[in-house]
Amino acid sequence: MTQRSPFRYFKTSPEIIRLAVMLYIRYPLSLRNVEDLLHERGIEVSHETVRYWWNRFGPMFAAEIRRRRVGAMRSSRWRWHLDEVFVKINGKTHYLWRAVDQDGEALESYVTKTRDKPAALRFPGENKSQPQAGLHERPGAERPLQSCTG
Repeated sequence: MTQRSPFRYFKTSPEIIRLAVMLYIRYPLSLRNVEDLLHERGIEVSHETVRYWWNRFGPMFAAEIRRRRVGAMRSSRWRWHLDEVFVKINGKTHYLWRAVDQDGEALESYVTKTRDKPAALRFPGENKSQPQAGLHERPGAERPLQSCTG
């Protein structure tokens, strides 16, 4: 069975819908600014139409971008590292561990009351199929940090 086009009930072409949604997502533009930019290109749509398209097709476009990004990461040397931050929650110090990729995007986060580095090193691999071979505590680190006791 062939997959149906998500644009099948729309009179506007998929290219115009994609352009409008990507302009709104990619650049810091308001819905009315996107409407004006499309009007300059000879495309007559209202800002409410752009909002509707964004709500309907935005998640689909985001999933496509993520899929392409993951495919590109598999072919490249994708690296991520573990970041530790001390945070206060209700006046008590907690440890926030974050798995961060090479672009600085947080992949996962993990909060503990105690400083448990082995558990923090284990958590990103629990739900992911990515190998942990490229994991270091900081970018460019060739060896793990020594724990400070005392």
